Amino acid sequence: MKKSSVITALLLAAMLTACSSGGSTSAPADTAAESAQPETTQAETAQETETEAESEETTAEETEDTAAETEETKGEEAAEEEDEENYDTGDASLDDPRNQDGIGENELLVLSFGTSFNDSRRLTIGAIESSLADSFPEYDVRRGFTANIIIDHVAKRDGEIIDDVDQAMQRALDNGVKNLVVQPTHLMNGLEYNDLIAQVGQYADGFESVSFGEPLLTSDDDFKRVETAITDWTKEYDDGKTAIVFMGHGTEADSNAVYQKMQDLLTADGFANYYIGTVEATPSVDDVLALVQAGEYERVVLEPLMVVAGDHANNDMAGDEEDSWKSIFEANGYNVEVLLRGLGENEQIREIYKDHAQAAIDKVSE
Repeated sequence: MKKSSVITALLLAAMLTACSSGGSTSAPADTAAESAQPETTQAETAQETETEAESEETTAEETEDTAAETEETKGEEAAEEEDEENYDTGDASLDDPRNQDGIGENELLVLSFGTSFNDSRRLTIGAIESSLADSFPEYDVRRGFTANIIIDHVAKRDGEIIDDVDQAMQRALDNGVKNLVVQPTHLMNGLEYNDLIAQVGQYADGFESVSFGEPLLTSDDDFKRVETAITDWTKEYDDGKTAIVFMGHGTEADSNAVYQKMQDLLTADGFANYYIGTVEATPSVDDVLALVQAGEYERVVLEPLMVVAGDHANNDMAGDEEDSWKSIFEANGYNVEVLLRGLGENEQIREIYKDHAQAAIDKVSE
């Protein structure tokens, strides 16, 4: 039975990382005086110790449950934020969730974090899926999202049902898929990408072959192609007086280095007025602001360096709150124009995903 080498290697690494050593130690023997305690007293002491242990265990469980409930509440509140902010997310009925059965022997599963902004989902993730379906007619393209909060929110608000990763994998098994190719729409090879490989790998024995495509920014050639895509996309704003700022998500993991690498590439290639920042890591908006202020710009154009233009783009980047990127640059005297479009809308970006999927499909016949 064939298996993708990338899944096998990464699963092995995950197993090795998960291994840990443990042991027990014996307590010293009791003193003679303690040993002479009446049997009843020893029994009572043991019972009290057991009761205390049970109490501590119960408290720990309650603390863990409370923390989980708090995180769940935060997630629900974050998912519902969009409606509370009165965002127009678009018409969900125009989107194809690609959760149909009737899959043939070959499936191309496109895995994304997801977004509840309906128009952006259709114009970005949907466009990537359609491009792959057109390019590989011998494969049935299906969708899976990793963010269950988004899946649940869209189902509750719009009645659109989107598979999570486990549901998508079970659908493939139930439909008798033999060759499964997985193409994530992730930007980088980070923690979530590796988690996906491990999660998909749990189902690998149910298929004749499983092959995994690479994220958007993997090779040096990928970086160069993304640079070309975003500079071509924004060249009408490149007038010498405008700073063009792309906002990425950011991560505390080592993979955050992709943002600095993209910045270094842009600078080296003469795009000195292009800047890359992140919402949740570095470079931060303050870092980018300092670089822009060092220049002689009159205007700032903001655009997400994300596959979709979802909550981060609409809120953190383009929102009216004083801590949004738009408000921060305006407060510092710049005329700001916001481009609410995700990278998935860019045809050159979709071509990179297509090439990565092609490479994964080529592994099936090896």
